Amino acid sequence: MRKNFLYYDIILALFAVVLLISNIAAIKLIQFGPIISDGGAVLFPLAYILGDILTEVYGYRYARRAIWTGFASMLLAVTIFTIVRYLPGADAWSSQGAYVEILGFFPRIVLASLAAFLIGEFLNSFVLAKLKVKQKGQKLWVRLIGSTIVGEFFDTLVFGLIAFGGILTGNDMITYLMIGWGFKVGVEIVFLPVTYRVIAFLKKREKVDYYDKKTKFTPFSLGVDK
Repeated sequence: MRKNFLYYDIILALFAVVLLISNIAAIKLIQFGPIISDGGAVLFPLAYILGDILTEVYGYRYARRAIWTGFASMLLAVTIFTIVRYLPGADAWSSQGAYVEILGFFPRIVLASLAAFLIGEFLNSFVLAKLKVKQKGQKLWVRLIGSTIVGEFFDTLVFGLIAFGGILTGNDMITYLMIGWGFKVGVEIVFLPVTYRVIAFLKKREKVDYYDKKTKFTPFSLGVDK
């Protein structure tokens, strides 16, 4: 399989940046009337759209590499934030309490996000790749929406239970999960025309439209060669 793509590295970098920003924003719970969500919901759906693009254009292997790159980026972020938290502050530093209150909660958010992200993204990529082969490349909208429904459901469920278990309970938790899931799937649907154009552009410029007919769908690999 061709390796020297024009745009893959750019999409991979954007994918990792979206994950990092979303996880920091997710520290804050936001509410509009009865609707409860977290700040990460503002940007995080873009990660699934990028994941769809990677799988549809380059195939599961390249999407898998991007997923693990995003995972490593988030892991590095929480490690550095935690180290800095325990380093001695300068005499002029007066915001340790604020730092701990905000970024001290960050490890829990990242733990939730790492688990949810791996489960959700790999399911999303797997479903999309399988549907593409089964549908012989037809009905792109079915696999874009279908894979997102599956991936985002498990992503939202795992993230919510780990990140906000004990903070949100009962109906509040159910509302958070259902609204979060529905919102993310809704964003996927709204951006379908844009996703279609980006995929068409990349397939034309990269000269690739990969079908995972013989792919081994193990998540535990970074390889992209057959």
